[in-house]
Amino acid sequence: MNRRGFLRAAGAAAALVGALRPSAAQDALLETLMRESNDLAEGYDAGLRTALMPKASLPTLSPATVETTERAISAYEALVARGGWPHVPVTDKLRLGVRHPSVVPLRQRLMAGGDLEINSSLTDVYDSYVERAVRRYQARHGLTVDGIADEQTLKTMNVPAEARLNQLKVNLARLRAMGTSVPPRLVVCNIPAAQIEAIENGVVVSRHNAVVGKPDRPSPEINSRIVEINFNPYWTVPVSIVRRDLIPKMQEEPDYLIKNHIRVFDQRGHEVPPGQINWYSEEAVNYRFKQDPGDFNSLGSIRINFPSAHGVYMHDTPLKNLFGEDFRFHSSGCVRVQNVRQLVYWLLAETPGWSREEIDAVIKSGERKDARIKKPVPLTWVYITAWATADGVVQFRDDIYNRDGLTAYAQRG
Repeated sequence: MNRRGFLRAAGAAAALVGALRPSAAQDALLETLMRESNDLAEGYDAGLRTALMPKASLPTLSPATVETTERAISAYEALVARGGWPHVPVTDKLRLGVRHPSVVPLRQRLMAGGDLEINSSLTDVYDSYVERAVRRYQARHGLTVDGIADEQTLKTMNVPAEARLNQLKVNLARLRAMGTSVPPRLVVCNIPAAQIEAIENGVVVSRHNAVVGKPDRPSPEINSRIVEINFNPYWTVPVSIVRRDLIPKMQEEPDYLIKNHIRVFDQRGHEVPPGQINWYSEEAVNYRFKQDPGDFNSLGSIRINFPSAHGVYMHDTPLKNLFGEDFRFHSSGCVRVQNVRQLVYWLLAETPGWSREEIDAVIKSGERKDARIKKPVPLTWVYITAWATADGVVQFRDDIYNRDGLTAYAQRG
Protein backbone atom coordinates (compact mmCIF):
# COMPACT_ATOMS: atom_id res chain seq x y z
CA MET A 1 0.00 0.00 0.00
CA ASN A 2 1.49 3.38 -0.99
CA ARG A 3 1.32 6.42 1.27
CA ARG A 4 -1.63 7.94 -0.58
CA GLY A 5 -3.59 4.70 -0.30
CA PHE A 6 -2.68 4.38 3.35
CA LEU A 7 -3.86 7.90 4.13
CA ARG A 8 -7.17 7.18 2.42
CA ALA A 9 -7.56 4.03 4.53
CA ALA A 10 -6.54 5.89 7.68
CA GLY A 11 -9.11 8.55 6.91
CA ALA A 12 -11.70 5.82 6.60
CA ALA A 13 -10.64 4.50 10.00
CA ALA A 14 -11.20 7.92 11.52
CA ALA A 15 -14.63 8.03 9.92
CA LEU A 16 -15.29 4.51 11.21
CA VAL A 17 -14.54 5.52 14.78
CA GLY A 18 -16.55 8.71 14.52
CA ALA A 19 -19.50 6.85 13.04
CA LEU A 20 -19.55 4.21 15.75
CA ARG A 21 -18.82 6.23 18.87
CA PRO A 22 -21.88 7.92 20.40
CA SER A 23 -21.28 11.38 21.83
CA ALA A 24 -22.08 10.18 25.35
CA ALA A 25 -18.95 8.04 25.26
CA GLN A 26 -16.59 10.78 24.07
CA ASP A 27 -14.93 11.20 27.45
CA ALA A 28 -14.83 7.52 28.52
CA LEU A 29 -11.06 7.18 28.03
CA LEU A 30 -10.45 3.46 27.98
CA GLU A 31 -11.94 3.03 31.43
CA THR A 32 -11.48 -0.72 31.57
CA LEU A 33 -7.83 -0.71 30.50
CA MET A 34 -6.95 2.42 32.45
CA ARG A 35 -7.84 0.62 35.68
CA GLU A 36 -5.39 -2.19 34.94
CA SER A 37 -2.41 -0.20 36.18
CA ASN A 38 -1.57 3.28 37.38
CA ASP A 39 1.27 3.35 34.88
CA LEU A 40 -1.15 3.21 31.97
CA ALA A 41 -3.20 6.12 33.24
CA GLU A 42 -0.18 8.21 34.15
CA GLY A 43 0.84 10.54 31.35
CA TYR A 44 -1.87 9.27 29.02
CA ASP A 45 -2.43 11.54 26.02
CA ALA A 46 -6.06 12.66 26.19
CA GLY A 47 -6.01 13.14 22.42
CA LEU A 48 -5.91 9.39 21.78
CA ARG A 49 -9.62 8.79 21.71
CA THR A 50 -9.85 6.67 18.58
CA ALA A 51 -10.84 3.35 20.13
CA LEU A 52 -12.78 3.29 23.37
CA MET A 53 -13.14 0.06 25.28
CA PRO A 54 -16.65 -0.87 26.43
CA LYS A 55 -17.69 0.24 29.88
CA ALA A 56 -17.50 -2.68 32.29
CA SER A 57 -21.19 -2.34 33.15
CA LEU A 58 -22.42 -2.66 29.55
CA PRO A 59 -23.57 -6.10 28.36
CA THR A 60 -21.54 -7.44 25.45
CA LEU A 61 -24.75 -8.27 23.59
CA SER A 62 -27.90 -6.20 23.93
CA PRO A 63 -30.78 -5.00 21.71
CA ALA A 64 -28.61 -1.99 20.81
CA THR A 65 -25.96 -4.34 19.42
CA VAL A 66 -27.91 -4.79 16.18
CA GLU A 67 -27.89 -1.07 15.42
CA THR A 68 -24.24 -0.54 16.34
CA THR A 69 -23.20 -3.58 14.29
CA GLU A 70 -25.11 -2.22 11.31
CA ARG A 71 -23.17 1.04 11.67
CA ALA A 72 -19.93 -0.92 11.94
CA ILE A 73 -20.72 -2.71 8.68
CA SER A 74 -21.24 0.60 6.87
CA ALA A 75 -17.96 1.93 8.24
CA TYR A 76 -16.04 -1.24 7.29
CA GLU A 77 -17.52 -1.12 3.78
CA ALA A 78 -16.01 2.35 3.40
CA LEU A 79 -12.71 1.11 4.84
CA VAL A 80 -12.56 -1.82 2.39
CA ALA A 81 -13.42 0.46 -0.53
CA ARG A 82 -10.40 2.61 0.34
CA GLY A 83 -7.95 -0.29 0.41
CA GLY A 84 -8.36 -1.84 3.83
CA TRP A 85 -5.28 -2.02 6.03
CA PRO A 86 -1.62 -2.90 5.38
CA HIS A 87 0.03 -6.27 6.02
CA VAL A 88 2.31 -6.45 9.08
CA PRO A 89 5.25 -8.88 8.81
CA VAL A 90 5.11 -11.50 11.56
CA THR A 91 8.40 -11.21 13.38
CA ASP A 92 9.84 -11.73 16.86
CA LYS A 93 7.89 -10.19 19.68
CA LEU A 94 7.65 -6.43 19.39
CA ARG A 95 7.41 -4.68 22.72
CA LEU A 96 7.89 -1.32 24.42
CA GLY A 97 11.29 0.22 23.69
CA VAL A 98 12.12 -1.92 20.64
CA ARG A 99 13.25 -0.30 17.39
CA HIS A 100 12.35 -2.44 14.35
CA PRO A 101 11.32 -1.82 10.71
CA SER A 102 8.08 -3.78 11.31
CA VAL A 103 6.92 -1.12 13.76
CA VAL A 104 6.14 1.21 10.83
CA PRO A 105 3.55 -1.09 9.17
CA LEU A 106 2.31 -1.98 12.67
CA ARG A 107 1.59 1.70 13.28
CA GLN A 108 -0.17 1.93 9.91
CA ARG A 109 -2.29 -1.12 10.74
CA LEU A 110 -3.28 0.27 14.14
CA MET A 111 -4.21 3.61 12.57
CA ALA A 112 -6.26 1.97 9.82
CA GLY A 113 -8.20 -0.06 12.38
CA GLY A 114 -8.86 2.96 14.60
CA ASP A 115 -6.67 1.89 17.53
CA LEU A 116 -3.97 4.57 17.07
CA GLU A 117 -4.41 8.27 16.39
CA ILE A 118 -4.01 8.80 12.63
CA ASN A 119 -1.77 11.85 13.20
CA SER A 120 0.81 9.75 15.04
CA SER A 121 4.32 9.59 13.62
CA LEU A 122 5.49 6.67 11.47
CA THR A 123 8.77 6.00 13.28
CA ASP A 124 10.16 2.50 13.81
CA VAL A 125 10.16 2.89 17.63
CA TYR A 126 7.69 0.83 19.66
CA ASP A 127 6.76 3.63 22.04
CA SER A 128 4.07 3.94 24.72
CA TYR A 129 1.48 5.10 22.17
CA VAL A 130 1.96 1.96 20.10
CA GLU A 131 1.85 -0.22 23.20
CA ARG A 132 -1.44 1.29 24.33
CA ALA A 133 -2.89 0.93 20.85
CA VAL A 134 -1.87 -2.74 20.80
CA ARG A 135 -3.58 -3.19 24.17
CA ARG A 136 -6.79 -1.76 22.77
CA TYR A 137 -6.51 -3.98 19.72
CA GLN A 138 -5.92 -7.08 21.87
CA ALA A 139 -8.88 -6.32 24.10
CA ARG A 140 -11.16 -5.95 21.06
CA HIS A 141 -10.05 -9.34 19.73
CA GLY A 142 -10.20 -11.35 22.93
CA LEU A 143 -6.43 -11.70 23.26
CA THR A 144 -4.28 -11.38 26.36
CA VAL A 145 -3.97 -7.64 26.95
CA ASP A 146 -0.23 -7.22 27.51
CA GLY A 147 0.73 -4.64 24.88
CA ILE A 148 3.17 -7.05 23.21
CA ALA A 149 2.76 -7.58 19.47
CA ASP A 150 3.51 -11.31 19.48
CA GLU A 151 2.91 -13.80 16.68
CA GLN A 152 -0.73 -14.44 17.57
CA THR A 153 -1.57 -10.75 17.76
CA LEU A 154 0.16 -9.98 14.44
CA LYS A 155 -1.53 -12.89 12.66
CA THR A 156 -4.97 -11.65 13.66
CA MET A 157 -4.02 -8.18 12.38
CA ASN A 158 -3.36 -9.73 8.97
CA VAL A 159 -6.88 -11.04 8.54
CA PRO A 160 -8.03 -8.85 5.63
CA ALA A 161 -10.47 -6.02 6.25
CA GLU A 162 -12.81 -7.64 3.71
CA ALA A 163 -12.90 -10.80 5.84
CA ARG A 164 -13.74 -8.78 8.94
CA LEU A 165 -16.50 -6.99 7.01
CA ASN A 166 -18.03 -10.29 5.94
CA GLN A 167 -17.71 -11.63 9.47
CA LEU A 168 -19.77 -8.69 10.73
CA LYS A 169 -22.41 -9.33 8.07
CA VAL A 170 -22.72 -13.03 8.94
CA ASN A 171 -23.11 -12.24 12.62
CA LEU A 172 -25.62 -9.46 12.10
CA ALA A 173 -28.16 -12.10 11.05
CA ARG A 174 -27.50 -14.01 14.28
CA LEU A 175 -27.90 -10.86 16.34
CA ARG A 176 -31.20 -10.04 14.69
CA ALA A 177 -32.45 -13.57 15.41
CA MET A 178 -31.80 -13.07 19.13
CA GLY A 179 -34.68 -10.60 19.33
CA THR A 180 -35.08 -7.48 21.45
CA SER A 181 -36.89 -8.81 24.52
CA VAL A 182 -34.55 -8.82 27.52
CA PRO A 183 -35.69 -10.25 30.88
CA PRO A 184 -34.80 -8.41 34.13
CA ARG A 185 -32.25 -11.10 35.05
CA LEU A 186 -30.31 -13.01 32.42
CA VAL A 187 -27.17 -15.12 32.00
CA VAL A 188 -25.48 -15.04 28.58
CA CYS A 189 -22.61 -17.22 27.40
CA ASN A 190 -21.02 -16.16 24.12
CA ILE A 191 -19.29 -19.38 23.03
CA PRO A 192 -16.61 -17.99 20.64
CA ALA A 193 -15.69 -15.34 23.22
CA ALA A 194 -15.61 -18.02 25.97
CA GLN A 195 -17.25 -15.50 28.27
CA ILE A 196 -20.28 -15.40 30.56
CA GLU A 197 -22.19 -12.35 31.77
CA ALA A 198 -24.79 -12.10 34.52
CA ILE A 199 -27.07 -9.20 33.58
CA GLU A 200 -29.62 -7.46 35.78
CA ASN A 201 -31.84 -4.64 34.50
CA GLY A 202 -29.51 -4.09 31.55
CA VAL A 203 -26.33 -3.88 33.68
CA VAL A 204 -23.59 -6.50 33.93
CA VAL A 205 -23.26 -7.50 37.58
CA SER A 206 -20.50 -10.06 36.97
CA ARG A 207 -18.43 -11.21 34.03
CA HIS A 208 -16.60 -14.54 33.89
CA ASN A 209 -14.10 -16.22 31.60
CA ALA A 210 -15.34 -19.62 30.51
CA VAL A 211 -13.97 -22.84 29.09
CA VAL A 212 -16.30 -24.14 26.36
CA GLY A 213 -16.48 -27.09 23.97
CA LYS A 214 -13.63 -28.26 21.79
CA PRO A 215 -14.09 -27.81 18.03
CA ASP A 216 -14.87 -31.54 17.70
CA ARG A 217 -17.20 -31.43 20.75
CA PRO A 218 -18.87 -28.04 20.42
CA SER A 219 -21.02 -26.38 23.03
CA PRO A 220 -24.57 -26.04 21.64
CA GLU A 221 -26.59 -22.86 21.22
CA ILE A 222 -29.41 -23.05 23.76
CA ASN A 223 -32.18 -21.05 25.42
CA SER A 224 -33.22 -22.30 28.83
CA ARG A 225 -33.65 -21.33 32.49
CA ILE A 226 -31.29 -22.02 35.37
CA VAL A 227 -33.31 -23.92 37.96
CA GLU A 228 -30.91 -25.59 40.40
CA ILE A 229 -27.45 -25.48 41.94
CA ASN A 230 -25.68 -28.68 43.05
CA PHE A 231 -23.04 -28.24 45.74
CA ASN A 232 -20.17 -30.73 46.05
CA PRO A 233 -21.66 -32.83 43.25
CA TYR A 234 -20.87 -36.30 42.08
CA TRP A 235 -19.90 -36.52 38.42
CA THR A 236 -21.47 -39.25 36.35
CA VAL A 237 -19.25 -39.74 33.32
CA PRO A 238 -21.25 -39.49 30.06
CA VAL A 239 -21.12 -42.52 27.76
CA SER A 240 -19.52 -40.40 25.04
CA ILE A 241 -16.62 -39.55 27.34
CA VAL A 242 -16.33 -43.15 28.50
CA ARG A 243 -15.93 -44.22 24.89
CA ARG A 244 -13.70 -41.41 23.65
CA ASP A 245 -11.60 -40.66 26.72
CA LEU A 246 -11.94 -43.11 29.59
CA ILE A 247 -11.30 -46.34 27.68
CA PRO A 248 -8.07 -45.05 26.04
CA LYS A 249 -6.97 -43.59 29.38
CA MET A 250 -7.45 -46.91 31.18
CA GLN A 251 -5.44 -48.67 28.49
CA GLU A 252 -2.55 -46.29 29.23
CA GLU A 253 -3.01 -46.02 33.02
CA PRO A 254 -4.78 -49.01 34.59
CA ASP A 255 -4.98 -47.20 37.95
CA TYR A 256 -6.52 -44.01 36.46
CA LEU A 257 -10.00 -44.60 37.98
CA ILE A 258 -8.64 -45.26 41.45
CA LYS A 259 -6.33 -42.22 41.38
CA ASN A 260 -9.23 -39.99 40.33
CA HIS A 261 -11.79 -41.39 42.78
CA ILE A 262 -14.05 -42.72 40.04
CA ARG A 263 -16.13 -45.75 41.00
CA VAL A 264 -17.73 -48.25 38.63
CA PHE A 265 -21.30 -49.59 38.95
CA ASP A 266 -23.11 -52.26 36.96
CA GLN A 267 -26.68 -51.99 35.70
CA ARG A 268 -28.02 -53.19 39.05
CA GLY A 269 -26.16 -50.50 40.94
CA HIS A 270 -23.53 -52.81 42.37
CA GLU A 271 -20.00 -51.47 42.56
CA VAL A 272 -17.47 -53.51 40.58
CA PRO A 273 -13.65 -53.34 40.50
CA PRO A 274 -12.15 -51.68 37.39
CA GLY A 275 -10.02 -54.75 36.74
CA GLN A 276 -13.15 -56.75 36.00
CA ILE A 277 -13.73 -54.79 32.77
CA ASN A 278 -12.08 -55.57 29.43
CA TRP A 279 -10.65 -52.16 28.54
CA TYR A 280 -9.67 -53.30 25.04
CA SER A 281 -13.33 -53.64 24.05
CA GLU A 282 -16.56 -51.60 24.22
CA GLU A 283 -17.62 -53.41 27.39
CA ALA A 284 -17.08 -50.32 29.55
CA VAL A 285 -20.01 -48.43 28.00
CA ASN A 286 -22.36 -50.86 29.77
CA TYR A 287 -21.26 -49.58 33.18
CA ARG A 288 -21.86 -46.33 35.08
CA PHE A 289 -18.84 -44.32 36.22
CA LYS A 290 -19.28 -41.95 39.15
CA GLN A 291 -16.65 -39.60 40.54
CA ASP A 292 -16.86 -38.78 44.25
CA PRO A 293 -17.19 -35.16 45.46
CA GLY A 294 -13.97 -33.35 46.32
CA ASP A 295 -11.44 -30.84 45.06
CA PHE A 296 -10.38 -33.44 42.49
CA ASN A 297 -13.89 -33.73 41.02
CA SER A 298 -14.18 -32.70 37.36
CA LEU A 299 -17.14 -30.47 38.25
CA GLY A 300 -15.30 -28.79 41.10
CA SER A 301 -17.58 -27.79 43.97
CA ILE A 302 -20.54 -26.44 41.96
CA ARG A 303 -22.80 -27.54 39.12
CA ILE A 304 -25.42 -25.21 37.60
CA ASN A 305 -28.41 -27.05 36.12
CA PHE A 306 -30.93 -26.08 33.46
CA PRO A 307 -33.22 -28.11 31.16
CA SER A 308 -31.48 -28.99 27.89
CA ALA A 309 -31.95 -31.64 25.23
CA HIS A 310 -28.15 -31.68 24.90
CA GLY A 311 -27.54 -32.77 28.50
CA VAL A 312 -25.12 -29.91 29.14
CA TYR A 313 -24.63 -27.72 32.20
CA MET A 314 -22.26 -25.14 33.68
CA HIS A 315 -19.84 -25.96 36.46
CA ASP A 316 -16.72 -25.28 38.46
CA THR A 317 -13.43 -27.03 37.64
CA PRO A 318 -10.25 -27.97 39.48
CA LEU A 319 -8.23 -26.84 36.43
CA LYS A 320 -8.30 -23.10 37.20
CA ASN A 321 -5.26 -22.41 35.01
CA LEU A 322 -7.32 -22.89 31.84
CA PHE A 323 -9.21 -19.64 32.47
CA GLY A 324 -6.03 -17.64 31.89
CA GLU A 325 -5.47 -18.93 28.36
CA ASP A 326 -6.47 -17.14 25.14
CA PHE A 327 -7.64 -20.49 23.72
CA ARG A 328 -10.34 -21.71 26.11
CA PHE A 329 -11.93 -24.51 24.12
CA HIS A 330 -11.19 -27.66 26.10
CA SER A 331 -14.49 -29.12 27.31
CA SER A 332 -16.76 -31.81 25.89
CA GLY A 333 -19.69 -29.41 25.45
CA CYS A 334 -20.40 -28.18 28.97
CA VAL A 335 -19.21 -24.77 30.14
CA ARG A 336 -16.74 -24.26 32.98
CA VAL A 337 -17.11 -20.93 34.80
CA GLN A 338 -14.31 -18.88 36.33
CA ASN A 339 -15.17 -17.51 39.80
CA VAL A 340 -18.33 -19.58 39.66
CA ARG A 341 -19.15 -18.91 43.31
CA GLN A 342 -19.70 -15.22 42.52
CA LEU A 343 -22.23 -16.19 39.86
CA VAL A 344 -24.00 -18.56 42.26
CA TYR A 345 -24.26 -15.85 44.93
CA TRP A 346 -26.19 -13.77 42.41
CA LEU A 347 -28.33 -16.67 41.15
CA LEU A 348 -29.44 -17.53 44.69
CA ALA A 349 -29.77 -13.94 45.94
CA GLU A 350 -33.58 -14.16 45.93
CA THR A 351 -33.76 -17.72 47.28
CA PRO A 352 -34.34 -17.93 51.06
CA GLY A 353 -31.82 -19.93 53.05
CA TRP A 354 -28.95 -19.35 50.66
CA SER A 355 -26.99 -16.33 51.81
CA ARG A 356 -23.32 -15.98 50.91
CA GLU A 357 -22.37 -17.31 54.33
CA GLU A 358 -24.61 -20.36 53.93
CA ILE A 359 -23.26 -21.08 50.45
CA ASP A 360 -19.67 -20.82 51.69
CA ALA A 361 -20.42 -23.10 54.63
CA VAL A 362 -21.94 -25.84 52.47
CA ILE A 363 -19.03 -25.79 50.03
CA LYS A 364 -16.53 -25.89 52.89
CA SER A 365 -18.32 -28.81 54.53
CA GLY A 366 -18.08 -30.98 51.41
CA GLU A 367 -21.71 -32.05 51.96
CA ARG A 368 -23.78 -32.98 48.92
CA LYS A 369 -26.61 -30.49 48.81
CA ASP A 370 -28.95 -28.96 46.21
CA ALA A 371 -30.54 -25.51 46.00
CA ARG A 372 -33.64 -24.91 43.89
CA ILE A 373 -33.69 -21.34 42.57
CA LYS A 374 -36.83 -19.52 43.70
CA LYS A 375 -37.17 -17.63 40.41
CA PRO A 376 -35.45 -19.55 37.56
CA VAL A 377 -33.06 -17.28 35.67
CA PRO A 378 -33.19 -17.17 31.84
CA LEU A 379 -30.04 -18.48 30.17
CA THR A 380 -28.79 -18.29 26.60
CA TRP A 381 -25.69 -19.70 24.92
CA VAL A 382 -25.01 -17.89 21.65
CA TYR A 383 -22.47 -18.06 18.84
CA ILE A 384 -21.41 -14.52 17.96
CA THR A 385 -17.91 -13.90 16.55
CA ALA A 386 -18.21 -10.24 15.46
CA TRP A 387 -20.26 -7.34 16.79
CA ALA A 388 -20.11 -3.71 17.88
CA THR A 389 -20.95 -3.06 21.52
CA ALA A 390 -23.57 -0.60 22.67
CA ASP A 391 -20.92 2.13 22.94
CA GLY A 392 -19.59 1.40 19.46
CA VAL A 393 -16.46 -0.70 20.01
CA VAL A 394 -16.05 -3.27 17.23
CA GLN A 395 -15.17 -6.73 18.55
CA PHE A 396 -13.96 -9.88 16.81
CA ARG A 397 -13.38 -13.45 18.00
CA ASP A 398 -12.10 -16.55 16.24
CA ASP A 399 -14.70 -18.62 14.38
CA ILE A 400 -13.68 -21.62 16.44
CA TYR A 401 -16.41 -23.93 15.06
CA ASN A 402 -16.06 -22.73 11.43
CA ARG A 403 -19.65 -21.53 11.22
CA ASP A 404 -19.03 -18.17 9.55
CA GLY A 405 -18.30 -19.72 6.15
CA LEU A 406 -15.22 -17.56 5.67
CA THR A 407 -12.46 -20.18 5.52
CA ALA A 408 -11.26 -18.72 2.21
CA TYR A 409 -9.85 -15.77 4.14
CA ALA A 410 -6.71 -17.33 5.56
CA GLN A 411 -4.53 -15.50 8.02
CA ARG A 412 -1.25 -14.50 6.44
CA GLY A 413 2.04 -14.91 8.27
